[in-house]
Amino acid sequence: MPHHLSTRPRRSTRLAVAATVIAALAASASVAVGTIARAAAGCQVGYQVTAQWTGGFTAAVTIKNLGDPLTGWKLGWTFPAGQSITQAWGFTADPVSGTVVATNVDYNAAIGTGAVVEVGFNGSWTTGNPVPAAFTLNGTACTGGTAPTAAPTTAAPSPSATPSPKPSVSPSASPVKPTVAKDGTGTYTTVQAAINAVPSGNTTRRVITIKAGTYREQIKVPADKPLITLQGLGSAAAQTVIVYNRNAGSYGATGSATAWILGKNFAASNLTFSNDFDENSSDTGDQALAMYMDGDRAVFSNTRFLGDQDTLRVEDGNRAYFTGSYVEGTVDFIYSGGTAVFSGCQIYEKRSSGGPITAASTPTGQNYGFLFYRSTVTGAAGNVTQLGRPWQQGAQVVFRESDLSATIRTAQPWADMGDAAWKQARFFEYRNTGAGATVNSNRPQLTDAQAANYTPQKYLAGTDGWNPVT
Repeated sequence: MPHHLSTRPRRSTRLAVAATVIAALAASASVAVGTIARAAAGCQVGYQVTAQWTGGFTAAVTIKNLGDPLTGWKLGWTFPAGQSITQAWGFTADPVSGTVVATNVDYNAAIGTGAVVEVGFNGSWTTGNPVPAAFTLNGTACTGGTAPTAAPTTAAPSPSATPSPKPSVSPSASPVKPTVAKDGTGTYTTVQAAINAVPSGNTTRRVITIKAGTYREQIKVPADKPLITLQGLGSAAAQTVIVYNRNAGSYGATGSATAWILGKNFAASNLTFSNDFDENSSDTGDQALAMYMDGDRAVFSNTRFLGDQDTLRVEDGNRAYFTGSYVEGTVDFIYSGGTAVFSGCQIYEKRSSGGPITAASTPTGQNYGFLFYRSTVTGAAGNVTQLGRPWQQGAQVVFRESDLSATIRTAQPWADMGDAAWKQARFFEYRNTGAGATVNSNRPQLTDAQAANYTPQKYLAGTDGWNPVT
């Protein structure tokens, strides 16, 4: 059947999502529960080992700020000799052993009085129990930390291991955090069940780890469940896949999405979101979204988005940061009116007849739409791919310092869409390289002076100064 470029209706109706309920992160193997200790110096710390095996462990640290609001902060703690962090979720550990300093936790720069920050990690150890000490918040000493109460197992957990019995958690302990595993070795067998267990009105980061596998389900993160992280545990993003098969013809454009992200401060890493509906099976080339993103301040690292038409939608009023990620599709596969930065990402036009990558509908009063920064654009064929077309007049897109391969239509990389003309849109390039980066009269370029206002930080700052860029 022939392909058709969609003339897309101006706006899809936003979806309301019902609220659901409790917890996040975990592991298999033996579990030990820590306690929370209070510090008179202005911070309260909790430390919990959630899994332990010979030579390794999974743990979580929570610190509550009992002092003044902080606009920038660091968590610190000291490991005994022979212990180190091997994998961290939502923060940077420097160094990974000895006196550890965790920065950019949960991608937030501020923590108010009474607010809680949380880090989760896997670690290694050679002697004694994996218990850190000397917790600090911005150099202020905290107290806390307890030795594990369960002996280590004799081997690291395996996918075929029998699930450990669920521990009894005291009211003062941090909640045990779940792992999703199809084979029953985790806390839940579906991603949605783990999301459902997060309490409505959640105020702390909830990390849900997902073992490698293919999870065929549609997931929804409600607006009243912010601060959720989905973390794939495979060695690569392609090993942990959330996939569904719905198309716009049957369910509406947004209703087709494999993932609906409505909660703010969402994060995902080391995962694939896919909609495997085949547009070749439909004579209208129906849209089929991998993700509908309508939650502000989302961060995606090492994450893949797979689809045909309309793979990834970032809705109006929301900001999203994609780093080291991959997006593929055929037509308008990154679109809508939100603000999104793609830094160090790979963008792939998979249809040999090509199509536009973006279909921005940036509101005319909004300075920033989509920025592709130091990314790579490739495709299945040469001279067939367009950088974008305006879904709404005034759409804003910049490709900056990126490698544009020969897949780009060098003579005319921008296109009109209905009555919206690309020449009246805010489409620019800046210092791109590669075979597809030719400069001509159909390719508006930023000057060096203008480029200073088109950086990832400028795009994402908004009115609250958000800066997830590290």
